Amino acid sequence: MRLLLAEDEAEMAEFIARGLREQSYAVDVAADGERALYDADVNSYDLAILDVRLPHRDGFSVCRELRRNSFRAPILLLTALDDAEDVICGLNSGADDYLIKPFDFRILLARVSALLRRTQQVRPSTIQVEDLLLNTLDHSAARAGRPIRLTAKEYTLLELLMLHAGRTLTRETIAREVWDEHFDPFSNVIDVYVNRLRKKIDQGFERQLLQTRRGEGFVLATAAARP
Repeated sequence: MRLLLAEDEAEMAEFIARGLREQSYAVDVAADGERALYDADVNSYDLAILDVRLPHRDGFSVCRELRRNSFRAPILLLTALDDAEDVICGLNSGADDYLIKPFDFRILLARVSALLRRTQQVRPSTIQVEDLLLNTLDHSAARAGRPIRLTAKEYTLLELLMLHAGRTLTRETIAREVWDEHFDPFSNVIDVYVNRLRKKIDQGFERQLLQTRRGEGFVLATAAARP
């Protein structure tokens, strides 16, 4: 899943983004309210985390603008203000939840998970492509009943490919959705992860699902999509 984090304190932004990425989320970071609105306009996000005290446009203003622009993903506000009026203002601006600084990062993760679960109906609890099965709730995988052990990043890559089975995904798309918008799409890290994933899901099987389309990208090919 891809998250937008709007936080102007560089150390705090790095701390939150690093922790979320370790949990297999792709995270884009915006340092001010205007940048957050721009990123939300040109990208698709599953959840936004907005600090209230952002430069140029504060978190309340960004939240209201996002909702006016039909941004439907959950919004979590981060605030150092614990006054009831500020909390009410945030929720009335369209936020789904709020968290007061300083906070335990485990609480942030729990809030993020809870908000994403509310929108889980748009993402099935299991995804199946032929005999490959992925459980999006516990991040387990199996092919023909044989369990497959995945790292967090391998899971994110496999989920992306399975959600778009039969469609060739460019390196740019994979870089943006699995890592973030600043990740180099020509990095050999992508090839390393694709090759590791291919070994895990295809080794020992006659039908090879994960295919490379030279000059185009990668595809998890269904029977109908194979040349």
